[in-house]
Amino acid sequence: MSSEKYMQNRELSWLKFNERVLLEASRTEMPLLERLKFISIFSSNLDEFFMIRVGSLSDYTLLDEKYIDNKTGMSAQEQLDEIFKVMPSLYDLRRQVFLSVAEGLAHHGVELLKMQDLGNEELKKLKNHFIYNIMPLLSPQIIDPKHPFPHLANKQMYIAVTLEKKKGPLFGLIAMPQEIERLVFLDGKGWRFVLLEDLILFFADLAFGIYGVLEKNIITVTRNADIGTEEEILDEDIDFREHMKSLLKKRQRLSPVRLELAYQASGELEDFLRGKLFLGAAQVFYANVPLDMSFSTSLERIIDRETIKRLMWASHIPAETLSAAHRANMLKFASGMDYLSSYPFESMSPMQALINQAAQDPSVLSIKITLYRIDIQSKLADSLIFAAENGKEVIVLMELRARFDESNNIEWAQRLEEAGCRVIYGLVGFKVHSKICLITRRVFGKFQYITQIGTGNYNEKTAKLYTDLSLMTANQEIGSDAAEFFSNMLLGNLEGDYKHLWVAPNSYKSNVLLLIEQERQKALNGGCGRIIIKCNSLTDKEIIEKLSEASCAGVEISMNIRGICCLVPQIPGVTENIRIMSIVGKFLEHTRIFCFGTGPETKLYISSADLMTRNTQRRVEIACPILDINLKNRIMKMLDVMLQDNTNGWELFSDGRYVLRQQAGEEPAASSQEFFTQEARSRALEMEAEKTVLKGKSGNSRISRAVRSAKRLFRK
Repeated sequence: MSSEKYMQNRELSWLKFNERVLLEASRTEMPLLERLKFISIFSSNLDEFFMIRVGSLSDYTLLDEKYIDNKTGMSAQEQLDEIFKVMPSLYDLRRQVFLSVAEGLAHHGVELLKMQDLGNEELKKLKNHFIYNIMPLLSPQIIDPKHPFPHLANKQMYIAVTLEKKKGPLFGLIAMPQEIERLVFLDGKGWRFVLLEDLILFFADLAFGIYGVLEKNIITVTRNADIGTEEEILDEDIDFREHMKSLLKKRQRLSPVRLELAYQASGELEDFLRGKLFLGAAQVFYANVPLDMSFSTSLERIIDRETIKRLMWASHIPAETLSAAHRANMLKFASGMDYLSSYPFESMSPMQALINQAAQDPSVLSIKITLYRIDIQSKLADSLIFAAENGKEVIVLMELRARFDESNNIEWAQRLEEAGCRVIYGLVGFKVHSKICLITRRVFGKFQYITQIGTGNYNEKTAKLYTDLSLMTANQEIGSDAAEFFSNMLLGNLEGDYKHLWVAPNSYKSNVLLLIEQERQKALNGGCGRIIIKCNSLTDKEIIEKLSEASCAGVEISMNIRGICCLVPQIPGVTENIRIMSIVGKFLEHTRIFCFGTGPETKLYISSADLMTRNTQRRVEIACPILDINLKNRIMKMLDVMLQDNTNGWELFSDGRYVLRQQAGEEPAASSQEFFTQEARSRALEMEAEKTVLKGKSGNSRISRAVRSAKRLFRK
């Protein structure tokens, strides 16, 4: 069977994923502001999709006529055509979901109003507010030969108008002021408000003075943001950090790929805008909802606490599953046993404590770390600066090309460098996406390594929002691999040889293919072949083909792929032994886990990489084995719970449809994310109770019951 029969296009698969995000907002059991946030996430996801993926495909139509998708055979233009066919239904679904959420919020006194629905008294007050507080900040402009069409900034809102003139229509624009609060609240009970853009739209006639306004609308333009960053185009003497700064300025001026209008417009206004922006009819979309949904975060800050309790989930506080005594001496603790943190269910504090203590400990000689996306106010980065100031050797491999985090990374790179850290920027043509930290100590005259390897970034903010695993290990062989890795990065060597670690682009993919083949051979010889994969996306064609071969041999393959999945499962004779599901829930599923085999021979890895071609061939990625039997069992339990999730789990079927397992008739149970929250609380309770027992209060029956209760919950 040809690959086209069991593979699907990555762009269309991504749109299905984003639809699942939007459908979260339609779940009536979810608090209303959380539903509004999912609409906002859907919208920002879609913005990025147009900026990057649609932008790239648009470039291909101009620069590479021979380009085709290697999984479906579709040309760039054919992919764009299919994307534009899908978009109207997604816009319509967003409108329906938003109206439902807005109606629900209104019942709680949180009401987004339309200007035309206000009474005369409220309109009078808003008119005065517009005249005295807003209009002085506006710069209305007509478009004619002496007033050329201005550059419209990426994703900035504008008021577009058609003006009355004797010789024919005249067009004008007003840029939305950035320095005014976007939510304009009205007097009265509750939180009744209008959006600033609707207020300016309503009174746009006043802004254009002598001209009569025939038509007006709110618009925003999405531009191609897929800037090239390859260093090979540079002269050797050009500083890469300065080059990145210039590229970020360029991003704002790249070609438009989408025009959005808030409301239906006449053909005259649409044709004018399309002509000025060089867009086709298929690239124009009518939102019929606010063009920028990010106002949900402003509402969270303003609404009173009692109402917020009804409209949002309770604040998630990661559990401290490591005792305060251990956190106070992390170097000793991490050098004695392997330790696994599961974010966001468990706190990032052990990792922060490890780096902070290493910065001060006299036995520590060096700290080496890769940074991809870090918090704007990163305590971890502050600890690295502290370490350098204390005379430690600090080597930071900072990836400046982390898309949309470039400015933050550039600023941190400069601060780290000024503090005395040695900062390097990766390799030509390869983003460094690895998550690895190596601490080198001298203990009793010998070198000792403590290595941390994770599936997610060293980012305090996202560690509370994304599911990830973080392993600390004092295994000296893994430490030697880590030391070799950093040496190779400093030399620009991608051909390194490692005993335990898989490092892309040299050995990562080949090892994945090798272990898939081993399971296939096991099944062909009458054994029990098994593969379990948990990652964000699956697009690598060679890996997909190998998984199909394993399925045909009888290997049982279970995959939890949150986002893009180009493999279609359950097709007889090709992928019939493959089951694929996707979890979309309160937290962003970000963990990468790869499991091969059964029983004591099971090989288990955590990784920074998804199974995408960009990860396996064009990035520096790391996968690390889990060698500790207790940690291995714990992760296997995690995989089992996730694969059984029938609350947030979507099943992918052979026709390409995703069906929420609840809708498929399964009795709803606790979601995997809820389970891991409870597990972390149980671990924390067990540790606290046992600590109390050790202090001599073991006779207290209440404490004893707490220990037993915690252990029961942990074993479930």
